[in-house]
Amino acid sequence: MATEAHAAEGATGYIIHHLTPLSAGEGFWTLHLDTLFFSALLGALFIWFFKSAAEKATAGVPGPVQNFVEMLIEFVDQQVKDSFHGKSALIAPLALTIFCWVFMFNFMDLFPVDILPLIGGAMGIPYLRVVPSTDLNATFAMSISVFFLIIFYSIKVKGVWGFAKELMFQPFGPWLLPFNLLLKLVEEIAKPISLALRLFGNLYAGELIFILIALLPCYVQPILSLPWAIFHILIITLQAFIFMVLTIVYLSMAHEDH
Repeated sequence: MATEAHAAEGATGYIIHHLTPLSAGEGFWTLHLDTLFFSALLGALFIWFFKSAAEKATAGVPGPVQNFVEMLIEFVDQQVKDSFHGKSALIAPLALTIFCWVFMFNFMDLFPVDILPLIGGAMGIPYLRVVPSTDLNATFAMSISVFFLIIFYSIKVKGVWGFAKELMFQPFGPWLLPFNLLLKLVEEIAKPISLALRLFGNLYAGELIFILIALLPCYVQPILSLPWAIFHILIITLQAFIFMVLTIVYLSMAHEDH
C-alpha cells in the first residue's frame, strides 16, 4: 500500500509539475514567463517566415514555400469573403495572423512532453509550460483583444448613439429596455469568454492526455501516443480555424449598420 501511495504521489507530482507555469510576481500581476516567451517566439517566427517568403516571391515558377504561403493566404481570404460583409483592410491580415499564431500555439502540444522541460531544467528553469494555448491568460488576452475590436468597429460604423440604441432597443423594442440591455450585455460578454474557454479547454485536455500517456510504461506509450498525436493534429487545426472564423463573424456583425 505504501508503494502504491508513493507511486500515486509521484504521478500527481509529475502532472502538477508539467501543468505549473514559470511565474514571476504575485496576485493579479503574476506573469507567466513561459507563456510570454513562447508566444513572442512563435509570433516572431511567423513574421520571419512570411517576410522571408514575400522577399523571395517570384512571378515565375514558385517554390514550395511560396506555394504554401499563397495557398494559406487564399484559404484565409476565402473565409473572409464568405463571412465578412463589410469593408476593412484589417480583417484579412488579422484573420491570417490569428489562424497561424493560434495554430503555432497549438502545434507546440505535439512536442514530447518531457523534452523541452528537461532542457529547461538543465538550464536551471524549474517549470516550463510550452503550449501557450493551455494558459487561460493567453487565450483570454487574444479573445479580449478581439472583443475590443468588436466594440471599436461597432462604435466606428454605427456611431455612439447607434451602438447604444442597438444595446437598448434590440431585440424587443424600447418598451423592454432593461431586458434588451441585459440580453445584449450577456451576448457581448459571452463572445470573448467562449472564444477563450473553447481554445483553452480543448488544448488543456489534449495536453493532459499526453501527460497521462507519458506516465505509462515505455512499451505502451507509442501505441497510444502516435494515434492520439495524429488525431490531435486535426484538433489543433480545427481550433485555430474556429477561433479565426468566429473572429471574422463577430467583426462582420460589428460592421452591420441596421
